[in-house]
Amino acid sequence: MIDIRKLKELVRLMVANDLTELDLRDDQQQVTVKRGGPQAVPVVHQAPVAAAPAAAAPAVPSAPEAPPANEDEGLVPIESPMVGTFYAKASPEKPAFVNVGDTVGDGTTVCLIEAMKIFNEIKAGRSGSIAKILVQNGEAVEFGQPLFLVKPD
Repeated sequence: MIDIRKLKELVRLMVANDLTELDLRDDQQQVTVKRGGPQAVPVVHQAPVAAAPAAAAPAVPSAPEAPPANEDEGLVPIESPMVGTFYAKASPEKPAFVNVGDTVGDGTTVCLIEAMKIFNEIKAGRSGSIAKILVQNGEAVEFGQPLFLVKPD
């Protein structure tokens, strides 16, 4: 299995260099990372150690998600801009950045995402009120994964 720190570094390099696809291969593993929207999915293939390298199958995008339920209609997601670990609080003793029902503005910090030992403040990017929090504190998140649902003003 690929080291998650290496995968995070690959994603960081992709973002820094505005790459949409990265494909790395050796005798034991193949890593294909694609980005460019909510369907971006890292794909990791582990080849048997003793076997000869086989032709890699093309990456299959995940099936489209079901349409939002009626209760989520009209809500706008705040998505993760990177792969990392989600933190709802600045530290265990501090209160959460936001709770359900809180009003947020474009520049309001809603959470932290730790990637490669760097804590990145994530801003709401829109105005409204927090309707749902979709991830738990300490949970790993992916690029483009919805973190919150906001009811726009």
